[in-house]
Amino acid sequence: MQPTFEDAVRLSRELENADAPAVLQWAISNFGRNVALASSFGAEDVVLIDLITKIDANAHIFVLDTGRLHQETYDVMERCRKKYGIEFVTYFPDTSSVENLLRCKGPNSFYESIENRKECCGIRKVEPLKRALNGKQAWITGLRRGQAVTRVSLPKVEMDFTHGGIYKLNPLASWSEEQVWAYIRANDVPYNALHDDGFPSIGCAPCTRAIALGEDVRAGRWWWENPEQKECGLHVKS
Repeated sequence: MQPTFEDAVRLSRELENADAPAVLQWAISNFGRNVALASSFGAEDVVLIDLITKIDANAHIFVLDTGRLHQETYDVMERCRKKYGIEFVTYFPDTSSVENLLRCKGPNSFYESIENRKECCGIRKVEPLKRALNGKQAWITGLRRGQAVTRVSLPKVEMDFTHGGIYKLNPLASWSEEQVWAYIRANDVPYNALHDDGFPSIGCAPCTRAIALGEDVRAGRWWWENPEQKECGLHVKS
């Protein structure tokens, strides 16, 4: 039976006080190989990799390789691959779409307008995500309420109607940044070296910068845009 919005609301209430391992255990128990963890190898994502592999060593974890990631991101991907024995399922953008974008608008069109930036994200991230979630019943993200003004009301379970009405699970929704880093240190979890250089949020190299003391944690993502516009399309509700 197709889940409904009401189902998601009920589950989110039931799981609101559950810890992250319990949410992940619930997901694996209910969906098995039909639930997938999306990882971009930020601090939250490596925590989830560590947590989920303790529950299921063969958990399905996928990566969206946009073609413009930092070398440090590939480095932590390799460290996680070796530590956890994971075969990450990697999705790349459609080659012809990237070629056409570069031919018509050049390599840096995303700096020129929000429309252009969303077009680039659409090609490099949003379309590959649709392929990654094809046939899945649920997916898991590292979103937290404290990350951005667009996420302050984030539930632990929500409906993703953009991808066919599947569950979207946010086990770390209620975690603070301090909790994330305490877990990383206590469990010797590999993490992106850019975090040590002032990058709290890491995406594509041209769209990510270090932040200054006192700046919002998302200030380094698409820093030329207003905070309320800073979503790439992966987490925008249709």
